Amino acid sequence: MTSYIFLKIVALLALPPASLAVGAILWLLLTIVGWRRLARIALGLAIAQNLVLSFPPVTNALVGTLEARAHRIETESPTCCYDAIVALGGAVAPAAPPAIMEPDLTEAADRVWQAARFYHAGVAPRIIVSGGSFNNQQGGPATTEAEAMRRFLLDLGVPDGAIVSEGQSLNTIENIRNVRAIVKDGRVLIITSAFHVPRVAELSKRAKLDAAFYATDWWQPEELRVYWENWIPDIGSMAWSGRALRELVALAFDFRAASLEQ
Repeated sequence: MTSYIFLKIVALLALPPASLAVGAILWLLLTIVGWRRLARIALGLAIAQNLVLSFPPVTNALVGTLEARAHRIETESPTCCYDAIVALGGAVAPAAPPAIMEPDLTEAADRVWQAARFYHAGVAPRIIVSGGSFNNQQGGPATTEAEAMRRFLLDLGVPDGAIVSEGQSLNTIENIRNVRAIVKDGRVLIITSAFHVPRVAELSKRAKLDAAFYATDWWQPEELRVYWENWIPDIGSMAWSGRALRELVALAFDFRAASLEQ
């Protein structure tokens, strides 16, 4: 097991909804061994975390921190011209044969749609689709994110010859590293979700990738939601809080790693 996979599993277990199951298991085990007070604390903390992170004002604060930075970064990006447009993985779930033979669009599919729009507008002569899969299989169904995005772009009218597939990367660090190897010193426009932009920008800077950014998938502003949706806990807010927390922790980890390298 690589350190990346280990950290990914830990992050999933530490955040809702998995953290509630972890808390319940800890409660049971600690109760069995007679540590009832500690058992109640473990379960109470798990319940409290799930409730707090599903509360919309908390989500607004967490996601807003990242999206404010994304807006500043995007505003600083020039409108042209680029050697390539980069659509980062996460936009399409690849096929998983034999159970699932076709890719599936995710909530982040705007990344690919915007990449096609920019290509047709003449922003860049090619699109790099970056994203692999733990279940990669050669040929047949689109079993990498890159191949799934390539087929989506073809359906959106982008010529096959204008699409470069990078299907080896399994995380954002590898996305940026492999794109840098493809474009060398060329300038790229990276399209990704708004909450993801700050970390991608930091990683691009460290990799010496000449990159500008376009953000998609913004969290719906508070003023555009009906008033009760801003106060009643819900699963959607919990999911967004989890994404934001993972990004904030990863940003801090990346900064620490950069400091140690210097």
